[in-house]
Amino acid sequence: MIKKFDRKLILSDGSEYCGYGFGSKLEKVTEIVFNTSSVGYQEILSDPSYTYQTVAMAYPLIGNYGMAEDDFETDIPSIGGLAVRDYNDQPSNFRSKYSLSEIMEKYKIPGIYGIDTRKLVRSIRDLGSRKALLTDISTSLQDGLHRLGLYNIPRDAVSQVSRKKIKHYTVADEKYHVAAVDCGMKQNIVRNLNQRGCSVTVFPWNTSVREVEKLRPDGIFLSNGPGNPADVQTVVELVKELKGEYPIFGICLGHQIISLAYGAKIYKLKFGHRGGNHPVKNLLTGKIEITSQNHSYAVDGESLANTRLKVTHLNLLDCTIEGAACEEDKVFSVQYHPESAPGPQDSVYLFDQFIKMMEGTKDGEKN
Repeated sequence: MIKKFDRKLILSDGSEYCGYGFGSKLEKVTEIVFNTSSVGYQEILSDPSYTYQTVAMAYPLIGNYGMAEDDFETDIPSIGGLAVRDYNDQPSNFRSKYSLSEIMEKYKIPGIYGIDTRKLVRSIRDLGSRKALLTDISTSLQDGLHRLGLYNIPRDAVSQVSRKKIKHYTVADEKYHVAAVDCGMKQNIVRNLNQRGCSVTVFPWNTSVREVEKLRPDGIFLSNGPGNPADVQTVVELVKELKGEYPIFGICLGHQIISLAYGAKIYKLKFGHRGGNHPVKNLLTGKIEITSQNHSYAVDGESLANTRLKVTHLNLLDCTIEGAACEEDKVFSVQYHPESAPGPQDSVYLFDQFIKMMEGTKDGEKN
């Protein structure tokens, strides 16, 4: 017996994709984007940067290794939805504790499978990211387009996913203490800093400069996160006041925030960069890094040229800026995700660079 379609994805351009539901049955309007990674769907599902977005997975088979308790990037996943070709609800993995659908149902995340994801990804690539409605199969196209027309994607994503209280992640043999500003911070960033002897105090996104300085940190970290960096002016102002006072390292949204703080401009990409296979050239070494990426916005190169920041990394697919630094202020940032460990650990050296920067500052204080 052929199973009947029970779910539908309606895009704002009038296209429809009919399939089968998994996870939550909740109806949602989100922004539709795509990710080209062949593994890592658990990390994608639990990455706060996907708030208010439905992710279409380019790789066809999703769910086959289940969900492991130690691999979540956040305690409460906030992704808008998931669209896949083939969903496997019987995972084979000794570390798996739950199926993907069980986790999605628990956190009210709707999903659809059985659709032509090649067509969907090509559509997003050609026409750009846009609004999409994940709904019941009975919803008419006319009704769906009406709901899409009434909906505006919220601009409060960072405030929704940032922790509300300060949290400490201490290590026994502390070498440095890092103040991290949580704009939607992935847990593996904390792990990478802890592994290098750094205790980490994570602050909410709207923390005051005074609160951060009370900690007397050795360095400041600015996290990844969802949405438009222009919507988090509080963090931009914090960087303006603290740059030059402490070593500062930013990743993804943190990179964009640093650029704004130095006077550069940001623009939205047509369909963003999302995947584990983006080639980036390190202009300082000449080496090509294979990077993991997830962002909708990029730094405008012409505007950056009028600031004290220097370009350190370039995306080889479209020449967008992937890294910047101000050596005098001991500030640097990258657009991609070194904590995602793409390739043969290509970009984790950036955490070591941050350590050396803090080490140099401490030595300078002693002298």
